[in-house]
Amino acid sequence: MDPLATQLANIEARTGQTLAQLSSLITKSGLTKHGEIREMLQSTLGLGHGDANTLVHLALKSDGTSAAKAKGLTTSDVLDEIYAGPKSALRPIHDALMAVIDTWGDFDVAPKKGYVSLRRKKQFAMIGPATKTRVDLGINARGLLGDERLVTMPPGGMCPYQVRLTSAVEVDAQVLAWVRTAFDAAG
Repeated sequence: MDPLATQLANIEARTGQTLAQLSSLITKSGLTKHGEIREMLQSTLGLGHGDANTLVHLALKSDGTSAAKAKGLTTSDVLDEIYAGPKSALRPIHDALMAVIDTWGDFDVAPKKGYVSLRRKKQFAMIGPATKTRVDLGINARGLLGDERLVTMPPGGMCPYQVRLTSAVEVDAQVLAWVRTAFDAAG
């Protein structure tokens, strides 16, 4: 079973509701903004950020994967769009990360709007340009010990840690060790 299917099956098991029932709950709420719907799902169903976020994307068909499929785009095409124009100079950072991560084993790349999510049984990293000069690497792990580059994010987000990268040279052994910890823990 692919990681998304596993996540959705787990959400159904935890909530005791089918995906159709959960989509109906979202529709009946009258809410239209992604963040408001996600918060409603978290508070009413006790879902975590990631599960609630996935349900919102599913119900609104707003995730990058659905958008890419609707346009007939591949993951490579989506990356070309993400790293287009003034952000094209950042693609080597992404490629340097992926060149190593690809050697670790099986995982899925899920394109989103403006970044890609890397998943095994659960998400372990997010990679995408935050500005014209910086790629943000979100790392979904617990208890990492790092240096000044590893930023602890506020609770409740998708990734508890972030590394801000401005050059492919910064994709060093320490950064890769943090990602590898998350990769191993995901599954």
